[in-house]
Amino acid sequence: RDVDQANSSVLMEFYIWNVGGKADDVLNAVIRATKRGVHCRLLIDCLGANKWWKSDQPKRLREAGVELCRALPVGLFRTLTSRNDLRMHRKIVIIDSKIAWTGSMNMVDPAYFKQDAGFGRWIDAMARLEGSAIVPLAATMLGDWAIETGEPIDELVKSTQLGSVRPDGTTDIQVIPSGPGQTDDGLLQMLLTLVHAAQEELVLTTPYLVPDDALLKALRGAAARGVRVILIVPKKVDSLMTRYASRSYYDDLLDIGVEIRLYTGGLLHTKSITIDSSISMFGTVNLDMRSLWLNYEVSLFVYCQDFSQQLRALQQTYIESSEQLDADQWSKRPFATHMLENTLHLVSPLL
Repeated sequence: RDVDQANSSVLMEFYIWNVGGKADDVLNAVIRATKRGVHCRLLIDCLGANKWWKSDQPKRLREAGVELCRALPVGLFRTLTSRNDLRMHRKIVIIDSKIAWTGSMNMVDPAYFKQDAGFGRWIDAMARLEGSAIVPLAATMLGDWAIETGEPIDELVKSTQLGSVRPDGTTDIQVIPSGPGQTDDGLLQMLLTLVHAAQEELVLTTPYLVPDDALLKALRGAAARGVRVILIVPKKVDSLMTRYASRSYYDDLLDIGVEIRLYTGGLLHTKSITIDSSISMFGTVNLDMRSLWLNYEVSLFVYCQDFSQQLRALQQTYIESSEQLDADQWSKRPFATHMLENTLHLVSPLL
């Protein structure tokens, strides 16, 4: 609907685009927008959307006049000159510099995406924003486009008609883009600040749990000082190695009183943190070292009780569809499983 109402520009940046279902409806809306004179730019990760790039949809977009670019191209020659493990993991949509979307969802219809993998539907969440927070989100996407294409920023801003945006509402939001060579450990420092600020309750959702040592210690420290820490993760994930590496951290968390909830309603992909239902983090970053150090991500840090309470209510629906991991039962898992977890723990920074 937002794309169909666009008048000047549509910017989209995604890690994965998948053929089928409502994702095709969005693609057709972008084509319609281009044909009525809206300037449309799509920046899609080369590796994450590898199957999509081999479909006929990129050709359809280009023939319609959409500007389409591969983010962080990979290949044998590029392996010798650059790093293929750095990925564009952001999800950003900007409409007319008036509306923005960001969150965990790739441009996929969950009813069509990886339905043969045996994990059920991917469960995601997105936030729709208006007001001045749009500008740093748009600047992040245009900066990524400029790096890939070499186009001058001033020309991109002009063609996008990006300008000053009036504040709309009372919510204070920080937009934190992160990635190699951009913010060093800025994102990690923001996450640590949130965890250390918790006084009563800390709720986290993440599909992949491979935390940095500092983050692991912060979570343990919060639980040790009496904060109720609830960690919600999917019972099954799409990566076998990451699944066992993540489980290698459970003992340290359970021992100190962290509640681990295993979501059974699908592959929980939402990335969120709420602190005392008053401050929150929402975006694309997983609680793993790949997101913290290797991926290009974007996160919203929201200082608003109303938003945080809505997000906490969403987290509660995940809790209600989860099983609580029992520490005694967990300690009785087979020795071979324990060994596999510890072995993959050693290589967890690479996952």
